[in-house]
Parts: sequence; C-alpha cells; structure tokens
Amino acid sequence: MHFFDYRDDDFCCEGVTLDRVATEVGTPTYVYSRATLLRHLRVFHEAFGQRPHLVCFSTKANSNLAVLRTLREGGAGFDVVSGGELFRVLRAGADPRQVVFSGVGKRPEEIREALAAGILMLNVESHGELLEVERAAAALGTSARIALRVNPEVDARTHPYIATGLKQHKFGIPLADARAEYDFAATLPHLEVCGLDCHIGSQLTTVQPISDAVARVLELYRELRAASFDLRYLDVGGGLGIRYDTEQPPAPPAAVVAVMDRARDEGLTLICEPGRSIVGNAGVLLTRVLYVKRAAGKTFVVVDAAMNDLLRPAFYGAFHEIRPVQRRAAALIRADVVGPVCESGDFLARDRELAEPHPGDLLAVMSAGAYGFTMASNYNARPRAAEIMCAGEDFTVVRRRETYVDLVRGEE
Repeated sequence: MHFFDYRDDDFCCEGVTLDRVATEVGTPTYVYSRATLLRHLRVFHEAFGQRPHLVCFSTKANSNLAVLRTLREGGAGFDVVSGGELFRVLRAGADPRQVVFSGVGKRPEEIREALAAGILMLNVESHGELLEVERAAAALGTSARIALRVNPEVDARTHPYIATGLKQHKFGIPLADARAEYDFAATLPHLEVCGLDCHIGSQLTTVQPISDAVARVLELYRELRAASFDLRYLDVGGGLGIRYDTEQPPAPPAAVVAVMDRARDEGLTLICEPGRSIVGNAGVLLTRVLYVKRAAGKTFVVVDAAMNDLLRPAFYGAFHEIRPVQRRAAALIRADVVGPVCESGDFLARDRELAEPHPGDLLAVMSAGAYGFTMASNYNARPRAAEIMCAGEDFTVVRRRETYVDLVRGEE
C-alpha cells in the first residue's frame, strides 16, 4: 500500500499534487510519502508481535536524512554498509545500539568509527576481517560485538546482480567453514561473539528461500550453542521484494512468520534488514516531458530525468510504471521514455504503452523510493535531483537541487 493516487485527474502524494511540486521545486525531483514510510515500517513491527526483534532499515536503499529520521521516529534501527552510511544514520539521530554494520570490504578506519560509536554489532564476512576487527578493538581498548555473516548456499531466485547467498558470490563465510571461524573468533580477546547473520539477496518474491536459509543457519546456531557459544542475535537480512510490474511478493508478515516458525524456541532476538519493502513504493521520480520525437517508425518521449537520476532501468533492465501527473483522454502509443544523457542505454522505459504525452507534461516514475537517489550520479555533469517529503497537505524540500557550483566543489 502507498499514498500516491489520483484526486479527480491530478496525481497526488498524500494531499499534495505533483503539479504543485513541479511548479515550486522543478524537475526532476524525488517525492517521498511520510505516511507510506511509517505504515510499511509499522507492518514489520506488528508482524513480530511481542517477539524480541529489531527492524534495521537497510540504509543503502535510501539514505536521505529526512527518510532516516522519519524511520527512526517510527522505531527503526539501521543496517549500514559504509562509514558514510554510519555517519548519516547517526546524524539522523539513530541509537548506535540499534545499528548493525554489514559489508564485505570494511576499511580499517570504518571499523574504528563503528567501534567508537558503540554500534550493536559488526557483521563480519571473512577471516581477514576478524583479524582487522580484533586489531581495531585492541587499539581502542574495547571489546567488539560481532556476528559472522554465513553464506547459506540458497538460491534467492532474483536478478543475478542482487543475489548474494551462493558460493560464487563475494559475500559471507561459506557455511562449511563457519564453525571453524567461530572457534577462531572465540580465541581473540577483544571480540564478543554475540550473533549469527545471513542475507541471500534482494527483491525476493517468495518466502521459501528465506525459510530455507534460516533453517540452514539455525542448524549452525544449535551446534554453536551446544559448544557453549552465547549467541543472542539472529540477523536474517532483508531483501523482501515489492511490486514493480506483475510480481506478487509476499507481504512482510508472511516472511516474518516464516522466520519465527523456524526460530520459535531459540530465545534469540531477531533482526531483519528491510530496505526496498519499506521505501520502494514510498517514492516516485517526478519528471517533465521535453520532446516527443518520431523517427523511422519509432517514438521517443524525451524527459528531463535520466539514467544518472534513476539507474535501475539501464543497470538491471528494471521495470518502473510511469503515470501521467495530469490524467486526460489521450490516444495510447508505444514509445521509449528516454533521458538527455549521451548513452543509448539512457532510458526509463522501452516499448512502453502510455497515454500520448506532449512537451511540458509531467510524468511520475513509480516505485522509485529505493535505489533511486542513492545510486544517482553527476554523469554528463548533470546536477542531481531535489528530494521532497510530503506529509498530509504539505511538503518539505529535504534535499535541495544541486547547482553547477556544486558540481565543481572540492576540485582545483
């Protein structure tokens, strides 16, 4: 569910018409719904019920400070994968004891920053990282809380670029090697081994891979518990999908119930790391039609948003629904919706049926709240888009549009 819909023939975010946003802020602009963010987060909390849990929003999906602060106010913790993301969530008011740090390539300084901040735990992904965390903790005179991220060898059945749970992927420690790494971690004096972690991929559209992965890591957990490891946290990752086109992903309660059924009697605090499923349908990319170009029997709708603003269609071949902001009677056409970037791969949609637009019309690219602005760039020296947050009948600019001066800031 989301709070984007037509009022009469005007497409709105909550009570705000997107035509008003374009008039006051310009285009391209990312538009977020505060009510949608909070509702999606609440669904996760309610699914856990009274079971001890922590919903750690996956910051890489959307790291805007206003988005992070909204989710923090709704009771979210955070999953981060870089020192920059850690900086952002702390700036947004996150409780460090509700932050987990994942990622296969943490730099020594990032590990030190995480330990100095006092985060809940580092999800360690290799033998070398165990040694680096031990060195950092020893230098700071502290104890580092860690979990080991285990690769459970489960096929996530998703796009190969966002699958992470098989042995050919760079992430995690192979399940067959995990017991030995836990035994080694227990010998390091500055490590507190307190958790077990797994994550198999993103845009998951069925519960079964999640259930299978949890079953495998719980076998390891029981073996470790029998060996007197005091593990208190089971981090099952995130990755639950959303509907972009015809997908029918399970609702968060179904995924949570699958996890709790597997871990019913283990006495663990469960951690999940949803990103896309919270913020994906809470945002759209607002763009304006520049030209309608017809050539050799092909129609191109040229808009002012491009692959540098929303990379997913070019990078993953991803589908995003495109809606007119002002709905009116119009003939249906088939067209490519493309941007100004000097690449043939710069498209938002290909061979898409849509109501025939005219120059100056506004379009809303749906389901753009996740991996939209966070993957944006300045390619072709294009300033990045503005971001706004709608709440009821009004909105706030939560990131101003970049200027040409911003493009050269820091250069000499």
